[in-house]
Amino acid sequence: MTTVIPPRRCLQLRTVPRALENIDISNFIEMDNTYHDRMRIRRSVMDEHREATLQCDDVAGPAVLEFYDWMLSTYLPTRFPSIYKPVVRPSGPHLHNVVSNTNLPVRPVSPMAALETLGEHVDTDFLFLLPSSTAPDGSPIYHLQAFITCFPAGFSTREKCGNPLAAIHAPVPGYAVKLEKSMDRFFARIEVGRMVRRSNWSISTDDQLFSDGGNHMYGDAEQGKPIETNNKTLDVDNPDLDRKIEEQKRDVAVDDCRLRCERQTLHRLPKTKALVFAFKTYLYRLEEVKEEGLGPVLAEAIEGLGKGSVPDMAFYKRGVVWGEKVIAYLNS
Repeated sequence: MTTVIPPRRCLQLRTVPRALENIDISNFIEMDNTYHDRMRIRRSVMDEHREATLQCDDVAGPAVLEFYDWMLSTYLPTRFPSIYKPVVRPSGPHLHNVVSNTNLPVRPVSPMAALETLGEHVDTDFLFLLPSSTAPDGSPIYHLQAFITCFPAGFSTREKCGNPLAAIHAPVPGYAVKLEKSMDRFFARIEVGRMVRRSNWSISTDDQLFSDGGNHMYGDAEQGKPIETNNKTLDVDNPDLDRKIEEQKRDVAVDDCRLRCERQTLHRLPKTKALVFAFKTYLYRLEEVKEEGLGPVLAEAIEGLGKGSVPDMAFYKRGVVWGEKVIAYLNS
């Protein structure tokens, strides 16, 4: 019997692993007592933003179906038998979701249907990457070719689909110089049977789990034309940038700000050899951070955004907009 546990406390900033670590396959998916409410939110997001949350290029179809078959035939009913129960219906084998009282077909009618079922019944987002091009030295370059992403952290997954890792991460300061080659090598070399995990954090100025724009600041030199845009997205090359930053500073309300944590995993499928990048998103009120006694820890981490080896990260993550008010609150 599997027990549904309280939400994992990603607030433990002292021990959250940001570097990659190997994990056992049994820890691939985490379940907690927010599952029912989160599934309702995911379904709503998928209905309202279908093209932004769900896509599968033809080349990725076999990988999506391979992953779906493993999830529904093996992983979910084995790892969480009290939630996902195998049943046989006239139309074929299904999993009965006890929480939602619905049946999930083990044999989906299409890759898109498979992604939709995963999005509605697993509280994790999945991105599928395939070696779709080749570097000058002959090594494979991985491209995003399919996804079910209900909770993007300020970027448009749809606009990134089909792109290689370098283009996907083009807006990230320092990526091309410091990370691009090593990331390409790591993605090419990760072997079947190995699963790795890392954690990431950021601050958002609202409580929206679905955020396809506005959490970052872009410059024309890095990205050409910003594609993840809304009224909070700023171009760092804009001559009127300082005034716009001051305007947005005035709009920051600490009560609306959230610590946004992502639990990220990466592994390779054995048949298609595609890579599956998965992430689960947690949002915490800053009040919760202080209640755990970690206000100064997070404040120090925020201050460090502009002091590390890539100081432009403070701009990229909009820390120049929300940082002053959030740090003052965390240290109060």
